[in-house]
Amino acid sequence: MNKRLPTENPSSIREIFPAACATSLRRPLFLSGVSAGFPSPADDYLDRKLDLNEHLVKNPAATFFIRVAGDSMIGAGINDNDILVVDRSCEPSNGSIVIAVVNGELTVKRLLKNKDCCRLIAENPDYPDLKIDGEAELEIWGVATYAIHSL
Repeated sequence: MNKRLPTENPSSIREIFPAACATSLRRPLFLSGVSAGFPSPADDYLDRKLDLNEHLVKNPAATFFIRVAGDSMIGAGINDNDILVVDRSCEPSNGSIVIAVVNGELTVKRLLKNKDCCRLIAENPDYPDLKIDGEAELEIWGVATYAIHSL
């Protein structure tokens, strides 16, 4: 079920993976948050086990993962090679970061819409925004709900 699906536009989306929530990997969850000041030795105990599927995947049947290619969304904290959690059951709203198909090519952009037009906004000034007019074909595949990247 973790079969990689090919993509049409390697400059925006690198890979697509379906969500596989049939298994769980529970990891320790600390009872308190991590202090940015002085650590407290009394906070060294665990509260319970944490399964990231419970927090990142709200609707497994409608969720998939996408590996990002490129830096057009760095202003939104989405970097090259990050993995996005995308939920197709979420209704895209004004300002949502979406996975869109524009004229047959996949891209990740911020959706801005008003009564007159729709735009897909890059979060990097080096990239142009995409204005969706009557000639462009647009399909919103899903809404990005989380970005996973290494530090």
